[in-house]
Amino acid sequence: MASQTSKNPESVFDFTIKDAEGNDVDLSSFKGKVLLIVNVASKCGMTNSNYTELNQLYEKYKDQGLEILAFPCNQFGEEEPGNNDQIADFVCTRFKSEFPIFDKIDVNGENASPLYTFLKLGKWGIFGDDIQWNFAKFLVNKDGQVVDRYYPTTSPLSLERDIKELLEISLVKYVVQNMTIGLALDTPDLT
Repeated sequence: MASQTSKNPESVFDFTIKDAEGNDVDLSSFKGKVLLIVNVASKCGMTNSNYTELNQLYEKYKDQGLEILAFPCNQFGEEEPGNNDQIADFVCTRFKSEFPIFDKIDVNGENASPLYTFLKLGKWGIFGDDIQWNFAKFLVNKDGQVVDRYYPTTSPLSLERDIKELLEISLVKYVVQNMTIGLALDTPDLT
């Protein structure tokens, strides 16, 4: 459950976190990517819908720069009781998830992961400081800055517009690109 950071972190890229296998992962390795950071649980009523939708987002946007970081947590209703091997097996077998699963952590209280302490520093208004339940979500831009926080009940697919905006994927860009291709295909040979 260890996580290391510099004394005054300025972004999520200043943290080193343990993955589910106990290896150190320097989050600076995700520089230039949009991150969706989620505290997850295997036995929550929201498990099926969240993992299904997280997988859909990841499959659709991973090649465009989205990375989902899943942090198992057992602080809410003891809904993540397994060890790291059991959690990884569950996620990879049942949901076929390909995004990284990290070491089980606390997200609230005196033993909260320093990463989550940092994530919760924003001015979140009605959210308050603490994480309310499993599947709270933080959206982080390519510079490692938290730009939004979402309730546990927020559907991952409802974040698609915000994710696309951070990935700089726009409908206009898509249309222009396809119009250019279409024009090139429709242009008569004038020679």
